[in-house]
Amino acid sequence: MMKNNNEKKYEELYKVASEIRKNAYAPYSKFKVGAALLSENGKIYTGVNIENASYGATICAERSAISKAITEGERSFEAIAVSASKNPAFPCGICRQVLAEFAPDIEIIVRNGKDLEAYSLEELLPYSFKLKEK
Repeated sequence: MMKNNNEKKYEELYKVASEIRKNAYAPYSKFKVGAALLSENGKIYTGVNIENASYGATICAERSAISKAITEGERSFEAIAVSASKNPAFPCGICRQVLAEFAPDIEIIVRNGKDLEAYSLEELLPYSFKLKEK
């Protein structure tokens, strides 16, 4: 159940994440993930998980999307939708910390059965690491 009035916008964002998921490279886990990151100015940046034989070199879909956005100069984000071959799929701890660097107030959108659910990053990462307050 959505906690706010952004249901239509978040449905569309989740649809984008689901569509991009087909481009994921997951030959080892077979767990494909797509992410769609919504900037505060309305632009959507997508990402997929990209696995590697040396597992540590794998990049998650969420970090793939935020890397693309940061590379293009974006710094403010409203929401990120995460779609996986098995749902709900939440960002891992590393991805949560990376999101906290740029968007401590971001909403995380996941599908649970037929329903979309929105979580604040604070709910998923209550004590994020900070060098300084922004």
